[in-house]
Amino acid sequence: MAHPPGTSLHLIADLIVDRADGHGLGDAVHVEQVLRTAASAARATIVGVHLHHFGPDMGLTAVAMLAESHISIHTWPEAGVAAVDLFVCGVQADAEAGLQAIVTGLGARVVRREAIARLQPVRGEPVGSSRWS
Repeated sequence: MAHPPGTSLHLIADLIVDRADGHGLGDAVHVEQVLRTAASAARATIVGVHLHHFGPDMGLTAVAMLAESHISIHTWPEAGVAAVDLFVCGVQADAEAGLQAIVTGLGARVVRREAIARLQPVRGEPVGSSRWS
């Protein structure tokens, strides 16, 4: 399925977990399940998942490569925080639903969120014009 430029949304969010145990932020199995649930909620297709755990009592980085782009979760359980990055392409993709699934799955709240509409026309020129070539 083609995902034309101009249908892409990039969300970044900083999350905080108000629980002493970090609500599974150091649990690779749990974070992978949250990542997979987020991809499903975003109506995205996973083509690969990779996780790297930094050691006992430490956080991890989890990345889902999507047919529509990617989702990543970076955790610091010792601080009860996570950084999330969702970049999805296509009119059917729903980055907001993916973020909500991560917030729910981690038992977190968003303390910072930014949305960037990617590959929008330059100075009113249509995507695919010579400006984009």
